[in-house]
Amino acid sequence: MIMKHIDEIFGWYGAVAILAAYGLHSFEIIDQGFFYQFLNFTGSAGLCLIAYRKKVFQSVVLNIIWALVAAIAIAKLFV
Repeated sequence: MIMKHIDEIFGWYGAVAILAAYGLHSFEIIDQGFFYQFLNFTGSAGLCLIAYRKKVFQSVVLNIIWALVAAIAIAKLFV
């Protein structure tokens, strides 16, 4: 029972993080730097977890790709 709640928290965090990244960037509050990519990476990881638990595999694939793009963008910031 407690794991279900933890999964839901990760899922809600994921949705909020990705929407926050998009909103903050759209209103030019942040650029596409580390914080933006961090929100995208961790957000997609949270959504991926809840999608996997609920067996929504289309969303799992989408969020794995989203996380990979963000991870590559983060790596490029440090290279």
